[in-house]
Amino acid sequence: MTTKRDYYEVLGVRREASPEEIKKAFRQQALKYHPDRNRDPGASERFKEINEAYQILSDRERRSAYDRFGHAGVNGGGRGFEGFEGFGGFGDIFDAFFGGARTEGPARGADLEYQVFVTFEEAAFGVEKLLELDRVENCSKCKGDRSEPGTSLKRCATCKGSGQVRRVQRMVFGQFQQISTCSSCAGLGSYPEKECTGCLGRGLENRRRKIAIEVPAGTDDGLRVRIRGEGAQSSPRGQAGDLYVYLQVEPHPIFRRLGNDVLLDRQVNVAQAALGAKLTVPTLHGEAELNIPAGTQTGRTFRLRGQGIPNPNGGRRRGDELVTVYVATPVSLNARQRELLRELGATFGEDGAQDGGLFEKIKGAFGGDDRG
Repeated sequence: MTTKRDYYEVLGVRREASPEEIKKAFRQQALKYHPDRNRDPGASERFKEINEAYQILSDRERRSAYDRFGHAGVNGGGRGFEGFEGFGGFGDIFDAFFGGARTEGPARGADLEYQVFVTFEEAAFGVEKLLELDRVENCSKCKGDRSEPGTSLKRCATCKGSGQVRRVQRMVFGQFQQISTCSSCAGLGSYPEKECTGCLGRGLENRRRKIAIEVPAGTDDGLRVRIRGEGAQSSPRGQAGDLYVYLQVEPHPIFRRLGNDVLLDRQVNVAQAALGAKLTVPTLHGEAELNIPAGTQTGRTFRLRGQGIPNPNGGRRRGDELVTVYVATPVSLNARQRELLRELGATFGEDGAQDGGLFEKIKGAFGGDDRG
């Protein structure tokens, strides 16, 4: 069985301490050891002990019995942790102890989510998209007033026009005030003398709205754009939610993306790979010339600097275009081409040595006119 500590020792006060000193000591200890604020092991038990000590020493009669007979004089102590039953966190005990109040305002409106598709080029260079969405907003007829135009609002008798109802609970160390939204007027403080025929007195209506969305240059797939206050409303006096737009970039028929670089695969024929060539390749910024050196192997990648995607963070330098070359093996040959390949093959030794004198023949047969 655990021996209870002296209540004065628990609060850290003298036995002759005044009620004000006891209250001050409890305030300091409660703030220090409340479990929602202090996560150290044993803080919860220490807080219960502090609460129990205060309940005894703050009551004049129970304190007198404790001073005369110790723990036996108060039947084993105070009520433990029950004084905080129903409290959810540190803010609750703080408000209760210092006579504060908890306030609930009009509910915030719901957030809306929409998905917008953009092309590869639109994501790269930026674009303005017009988004059409359905949402709840103020009635266009009464402007959220809820009353028929030309009529007035009446003050709510329950909350006297404040939109809030105050409830007071007396606790062992003071009183707890709670302010909640008035249920009679939904926190609006008034009700319409004659309800608006457009919204039937709700002050809200469903409307289709067009909103321009700015897609920044360099946008990548999956980017989320947050637009504050463009979500739905739950009350004419409430705050509207936010609009979240998720951008999805449609795939491009020839380009792929890696960071701010653009990837492109390009086929060349055997003659171009062996003899070298000048190719014209597409980029996001127009056509560009690419030099393929003689002896290029399949899978080699060439870099076209500055032909990629703009920096989404506003930097000056754009990404590059990376062109990977693949040597295409012909699948259909005419008689002349077959003859030349046989002649070329006969010049190769077992070690793969080549007779350079035959490449000019192959160049003409395979269309080595530098076109891709």
